[in-house]
Amino acid sequence: MGYTIGVDVGGTFTDVVLRGTSGAISVAKCLSTHYDPIAGIVTGVTRALGDLDPAQVTRVVHATTLATNAVLERKGVRVAYVTTQGFRAAIPLGRYARVEEDRYDLRFSPPAPPVAPGDCFEVVERVSAGGAVLTPLDLASVRHAAREIARRGIESAAVCLLHSYANPAHEQQVAAILRESIPNVVTSAEVWPEIREYERATTTIMSAYIGPLMGSYLSRLRDRLAEIGIAAPIHVMESSGGVISAELAARRAVATIESGPAAGVLAAAGTGFANVISFDMGGTTAKTCVVRGGRPEITHEFHVGGKGSFGGRRAGTGVPIKTPAIDLAEVGAGGGSVAWLDPAGALRVGPHSAGSSPGPACYGLGGSEPTVTDANLVLGYLCSASFPLSPALADKALDRLAGPLGVSREEAAYAVHEIVSASMASAVHVVTVQRGIDPRGFALVAFGGAGPMHAARVAERFGIATVVVPPHCGVASAAGLLSGALSTDRVLSRPNAPDPEAIFTTLASEAATDLGVSLSDPGVRVLRSVDIRFKGQSHDLTVDWTPSRETLESRFFERYAEVYGITQQGEIELVSYRVRVTTPADPPPPPSAGTAQRGTAGARRAYFPEAGGYTEVPVHTRDTMGTGLHGPAIVEDAESTIVVPPGWTATLTGTRAVHLVRSGRWPTP
Repeated sequence: MGYTIGVDVGGTFTDVVLRGTSGAISVAKCLSTHYDPIAGIVTGVTRALGDLDPAQVTRVVHATTLATNAVLERKGVRVAYVTTQGFRAAIPLGRYARVEEDRYDLRFSPPAPPVAPGDCFEVVERVSAGGAVLTPLDLASVRHAAREIARRGIESAAVCLLHSYANPAHEQQVAAILRESIPNVVTSAEVWPEIREYERATTTIMSAYIGPLMGSYLSRLRDRLAEIGIAAPIHVMESSGGVISAELAARRAVATIESGPAAGVLAAAGTGFANVISFDMGGTTAKTCVVRGGRPEITHEFHVGGKGSFGGRRAGTGVPIKTPAIDLAEVGAGGGSVAWLDPAGALRVGPHSAGSSPGPACYGLGGSEPTVTDANLVLGYLCSASFPLSPALADKALDRLAGPLGVSREEAAYAVHEIVSASMASAVHVVTVQRGIDPRGFALVAFGGAGPMHAARVAERFGIATVVVPPHCGVASAAGLLSGALSTDRVLSRPNAPDPEAIFTTLASEAATDLGVSLSDPGVRVLRSVDIRFKGQSHDLTVDWTPSRETLESRFFERYAEVYGITQQGEIELVSYRVRVTTPADPPPPPSAGTAQRGTAGARRAYFPEAGGYTEVPVHTRDTMGTGLHGPAIVEDAESTIVVPPGWTATLTGTRAVHLVRSGRWPTP
């Protein structure tokens, strides 16, 4: 028997899911070890394996925040930027939008550029947008730049020459010379050969910035797993939801920046509903995404390290990355989010999180500040079955808020619960209402350690009548990793190319080589799409490819109306061509019936204002709840807790998912 393992490292917990060919699943949740994430991974994997033979593990799939954290914390390697003569100032000048409080800051200073001005170098060359060589490459200027970069001790270089997507020959020559003295050299033609010079440059720079870290990290992970007897290949989740080999992830590290959140969306997409809103609330953040027709929304540009606005990232406030990514909205609201009083005495929650160290006060690990987890424990929504919690320490932490606010402890706790629910609702608003989507026709799929406790309250704010809590919801992101197919993307900008089929053929061949498969292998799929814009406009939209010009125009017009809310027609032009090559992973076995995770039906006091405050409510597991469990009630999961408020009814389905349906106010979608 073989086993596959999914590992998701979050800000508070590291989740591990082990699945056998029979369908049996073993899970482990342990505190993340920020000083060395691999230590937490090894602990979790060891727990999930139990007495099983590690040599029987055939595949390990990993979602990591390493790349994201390196960018946010500016802990990547020093990078030299090499570009066409006359364009070295593009990166130091940068682009920054002043939003929110920045607009009124008279002493505002934009953040430092990703590459210091002194580390930007020029080489003499010039290629036109059509790929014609206007100025031949001066090899002497390249060697001069290489000597200067090496003299400064810089070991990573990003090469992005003007219009290299149209003709990469000069970039390839520059890279060959630089690699004689610089260990890590990345070119834009290798990373993402797409139009828009600034975005292509920042994407290449970020790949050079985090690539060495990713390569070292994955190498160490492979060695540590080998020490406990696991010699299986390691795969890494891409930002777009695909899975690539560890070797390819090291070369294209920029494609893993949104690695962790993507896995959770895949789990939500697999619940059987065509249209869902993925709602993932962990210990540090909450993330949402729309899935329509079973397919998550994909963006081809996102910003890392920028300022948020009601759950969305404001364009121009971070580093733009031009690679496909599942389109997420995120807020700093999780189980570890700290509740605090601002100078005016108003109650706030987050974005600061207690994380895994010291963690919420009730963990008993040294934390004393009140957090969302402490509030939920005071309200009776949590118990100590899966992780030892101290009600006394939670009470003490919430008293720090109740006293200054002049309210009871339970009122302060419920205020924290409501405020964090409102904060998470703002992320749902970004991916639905703000984009012209009516959320009432969607099911809200809740997961993460804290998601099922807040999901019904978030759904109520939008008139969403159905909430779905999948099995193993507390480790759903790790479970979602096991459903991800091996896939990778390729793109090439060629405005109005005369032979699109030739471009698609070349891109598909390159992508198949990346995956180590043949396009003729059984199960290998090639998805083709194209970026289109109205002639004379600057921005484009992606639609599925068809050789029929008439059908292509129709698809673009429909997509334009969907995105911008207006119907418009006119002459179009094709800009970039995209390919995704996918080869299926091992098919998941049918869901197991399973047994009760803990305890039997019982009762405890929990706080529900609609029921008059604290009231005795039934407590069930998935195996004791049956059908038609009316709120208020609590369903304790192995790694999470589902809160069923008054007015909601919970039912266990054949797939062991819990469906919560709102009654008496809205019809079920």
